[in-house]
Amino acid sequence: MPGVPPTHFMYLGPEATFAEQALLTLPAAARGTRTPARSVPEALDAIRAGEADAALVPVENSIGGAVGITLDELIDGAPLVITREVVIPVEFVFGARQPVAFERIRTVAAHPQASAQCRGWLRTHLPEATVVDVLSNAAAAIAAAAGEYDAAICAPIGADRYRLALLAEKISDHPDAVTRFVLVSRPSAPPEPTGDDVTSLAVFISHDRVGALLGVLMELAVRGINLTRIESRPTGERLGRYAFFLDCTGHVSDDRLGEALQGLRRVCADVRFLGSYPRQRAVGDDRPVPAPAGLSDVDYADAAAWLARIRAGDVS
Repeated sequence: MPGVPPTHFMYLGPEATFAEQALLTLPAAARGTRTPARSVPEALDAIRAGEADAALVPVENSIGGAVGITLDELIDGAPLVITREVVIPVEFVFGARQPVAFERIRTVAAHPQASAQCRGWLRTHLPEATVVDVLSNAAAAIAAAAGEYDAAICAPIGADRYRLALLAEKISDHPDAVTRFVLVSRPSAPPEPTGDDVTSLAVFISHDRVGALLGVLMELAVRGINLTRIESRPTGERLGRYAFFLDCTGHVSDDRLGEALQGLRRVCADVRFLGSYPRQRAVGDDRPVPAPAGLSDVDYADAAAWLARIRAGDVS
């Protein structure tokens, strides 16, 4: 229901992984009920079915790029909208059941993506150890806590949850890596604009029309709207048919973004609105680039007022 804060949250499981760590940064989720899902489709289907209020799912990683399954699920089935984003650092830790010297470690449990992102650290500090693939970062922590393996690479929340002794922190070869999650719910009125917002869209272009994608980009560019991300995904219809996911600065209530959406509606085969929500700024990140002269919301409001006066017969 609009205006009622969510209390039951789904997230991409299992427990004690980066998804739960990201979800716990939201005060409402920390107080509410949290249920892990086995997959992104399961999490989003639970929202569509009314079994939970909102779901936190990954949408992109600064190393691995877009999470395709999330994008695909957002354009299939009943509409869902993004109400906020959560960006967290991907900081892996190295832990064991009890403190142990590195030279005594023979086996390390790790999810394949985790070990790949810590390859350099492993090569330097544990060149003789065998890395054993497990299903998740949480599974790695659980296995190390049970003594099945000498140590584990996992998320900080996993080491804390399963009481591992921390042997090393921030061991990733990419210290600035982040993952972006989005909180998704059933459609309702968007959050109020903050002045630093993101609007997400999925647009479907007419593939038999020359310059169709350029036309989409021009609707944004001529209004000074900054396109911060664009991803293409196949629609599944046939080869060459794609949907384009756009993130752009601004809120659906802004005059210039509203005009851009009307323009996209005219030139695209279809447009799915995926939400307007506050942008989470990283530490040291600057404010959004201001609109060029003549293209700010104030300029649009002034131009609209001028036109209204002309239509009313005031040409002074």
